[in-house]
Amino acid sequence: MNLFRAIATVGGLTMVSRVFGFVRDLMIARYLGAGVAADAFFVALRLPNFFRSLFAEGAFTAGFLPLYSETLNKGGGLAAARRFAEQALALLLPVVLGFSILAQIAMPLVMLGLAPGFADDPARFDLAVDYTRITFPYLAFISLAALYGAVLNGLGRFAAFAATPILLNITMIVCLPLLTGPLGSAGAALAWGTLASGLVQFLWLVWWAARAGVKLRLRWPVLPPVVKRLFALILPAAIGAGAMQINLVIGVILASLLPVGAVSYLFYADRINQLTIGVVGVAISTVLLPALSALLARGDTVAAARQQNRALEFCLLISLPAAAALIIVPLPIMSVLFERGAFDAQAARASADALLAYSIGLPAYTLARALTPGFHARQDTRTPVRIAFVTIAVNLALSLALMPWLGHVGLALATGLAAWGNAGQLAWALYRRDAWQPDARLIRRSGLILLAALLMALALWGLDRALAPWYAQSLTWRVAALALLVGGGMAVYLAAALALRATKPAEWRAMLRRDG
Repeated sequence: MNLFRAIATVGGLTMVSRVFGFVRDLMIARYLGAGVAADAFFVALRLPNFFRSLFAEGAFTAGFLPLYSETLNKGGGLAAARRFAEQALALLLPVVLGFSILAQIAMPLVMLGLAPGFADDPARFDLAVDYTRITFPYLAFISLAALYGAVLNGLGRFAAFAATPILLNITMIVCLPLLTGPLGSAGAALAWGTLASGLVQFLWLVWWAARAGVKLRLRWPVLPPVVKRLFALILPAAIGAGAMQINLVIGVILASLLPVGAVSYLFYADRINQLTIGVVGVAISTVLLPALSALLARGDTVAAARQQNRALEFCLLISLPAAAALIIVPLPIMSVLFERGAFDAQAARASADALLAYSIGLPAYTLARALTPGFHARQDTRTPVRIAFVTIAVNLALSLALMPWLGHVGLALATGLAAWGNAGQLAWALYRRDAWQPDARLIRRSGLILLAALLMALALWGLDRALAPWYAQSLTWRVAALALLVGGGMAVYLAAALALRATKPAEWRAMLRRDG
């Protein structure tokens, strides 16, 4: 497998998805703003997305892919691997269907736990319950889609699974104007659009799996040893892989206790923060897990260590300048992108403050994405769960300490700081067991990348002040100012990185040409 070409494929498709996601968010901001209906919908969206990240794309993939790669490489080839996937499907299907039914019945109680602050506002509480009942079955579709996507990734076919978020965003973009009139509510239109997108993604991956020669049949559930191992890995991974998602849900719970709009401010800020995490972090974790699993199954620990270091280097190369930019100029970003319709200047400023706080932890989010596959590829899902417990406790303590002073910004800051604790613990645990050591190149390049990012931040600070008069003009002038900020910042960072030899074009061309 060519690691960096695969990362480029997944990252490129994820970037396309983020572009469509940005269009979707612009439409949500225009239709919903940051009021009662927006708060209700974002909670309704957060709940199935939380369980998707925790169980479907997080824990299930973490447990399934190493075993699938082991079966494929050492246990009988494609036929045996397909049989294992069918056995996993036979158990996954009744679990997610049963869980979805129970959640529908208990939704008011679930909402009291997820957004207790909504209980004092009956209109917001009832809307959140109604919307979540619509969106929650999305979990069943996306869980089954995750199984098919993991099979394709295990075969080295990354594009189809990486493209599924594009379908999610396009479906919601279409449903918002199409259904708002008939349903009488933009929130309801988005809720139904979320559900429809799950079905579309599932059918898309079934079709691509069939094209790859993998047609999974429904079997009667059985528990052979390999499936027992799968579920033994899934249970701890459900928490370990979802530490960040649990922290975000803690933020939603606490934000519901704050004035109206706090949940929405955190959502819009997180959407921008997630751009780099999605494009870089998700791409690396998606590709690195099957790559490391295959190498370790063959006993090639040297190549596995090399790929781990290059993945961490790539994380820093992209995430450090992104974090620096979001910390220096959060307000122009939020104002130009979202300030229109129901999203006013006050909402832009409140969201920008949250974005700055979230961005402090942005490099840590991406590093954790690159470190966690080092455990899962070795079929160790217990260590990340122990680290997750510590991370969750730290996040909760920081949130409770900072919220009285900083409001919703304190919640975002707590999440960012806790992310650094999570990444640090993951790195130390791998290092302590001799599963990873930073090589000389990673150590040297990390300092140079940080220096280049700081030089870019200084340039952005000056350019932002020079462009201040443009922000008071029409939207065209404001868009031009943001374009100059983005373009100027990227140019300065690229020039600094090349001058400092933090990266070399020839190296990346070579890595794209060779396997491993």
